[in-house]
Amino acid sequence: MKQVVTFGEIMMRLSPPNHERLTQAPALAVTYGGGDANVAAALVQLGQPAAHAGCFPANPLGHAAAEHFQRYGVDMQHCVFSETGRLGLYFLEVGASLRPSRIVYDRAESSFAHLDPAAFDWAKILDNARWLHWTGITPAISASAAQVCGEAIAEARRRGLTVSADVNYRRNLWQYGQKAQDVMPPLVAGCDVVVCAEGDAEDLFGIRPATGAPNAFVSMAEQLIARFPQIKQVVATKRETQSASHERIRGLLYQGGEYYETAPYDIAPVIDRIGGGDSFISGFIYGTTMHPADPARALAFATAASALKHTIAGDINLVSAAEVEHIVAGNTTGRLLR
Repeated sequence: MKQVVTFGEIMMRLSPPNHERLTQAPALAVTYGGGDANVAAALVQLGQPAAHAGCFPANPLGHAAAEHFQRYGVDMQHCVFSETGRLGLYFLEVGASLRPSRIVYDRAESSFAHLDPAAFDWAKILDNARWLHWTGITPAISASAAQVCGEAIAEARRRGLTVSADVNYRRNLWQYGQKAQDVMPPLVAGCDVVVCAEGDAEDLFGIRPATGAPNAFVSMAEQLIARFPQIKQVVATKRETQSASHERIRGLLYQGGEYYETAPYDIAPVIDRIGGGDSFISGFIYGTTMHPADPARALAFATAASALKHTIAGDINLVSAAEVEHIVAGNTTGRLLR
């Protein structure tokens, strides 16, 4: 099977243990994550080959970040190590009950933000690929990152690969003088599968559900596909947050005039919700690959994969396809397996 290739920044994640606050923690647990790379790592756990392209500082921290994903089976041969910049950091304070989780970013002037577009040979990177995935975080980081993202999508289109994107609008990231509303549309125009909820569609593309529409997601998806005809599937998770420790999620899909929605998963306690969206799209890529003629089954697999991620610490969804199918089959009691 050919690879799924992802492109984006990987950062070091630092978290206080045992739900402590940053102001009280005597130590911080270290791991690594990035929205795009998390998808690659999750796919490898599901049994599908994946590669990641990115840029790291040429120092021990940069190598540690790359090796972290390499340990989980991600092909990192297309990553670049630069003498410019640093490794981005983010600090995660894991909430509980009434207290929400909180993230503090320290990612300015990272090596990824200063990457050299000429360092990425997309004809070579995509030579063994079948699918390209990116997130809206990547073009938000810098003009050069946005340029490389566009070049990757263009090469993927020339090769007839499937292209997916989680539009993931983060307004505070767009600091380099370009507006997301100008940069994102031509990139999304090259996508076959888009993860997009109603709020992001309005913020990025000015698309609002029609007044009185019986289903806001369907109304948004229809308009999004009309605007960008290359898009074949619009997917999303619908969250009903009960507390920092209790989440209810369901999967949504619009495709070819048909709407699909899963039953909800009730997750309590939530161990770590970071990477839940990445797990959803990795599950959808896997489900679509294994069951191309059954979108409802692909959506069910994706939603179950996302639900399981909420029970696992760290950015990466460390579950097998069999474990996800166990949940899809209705085995949600968490009963001890011997």
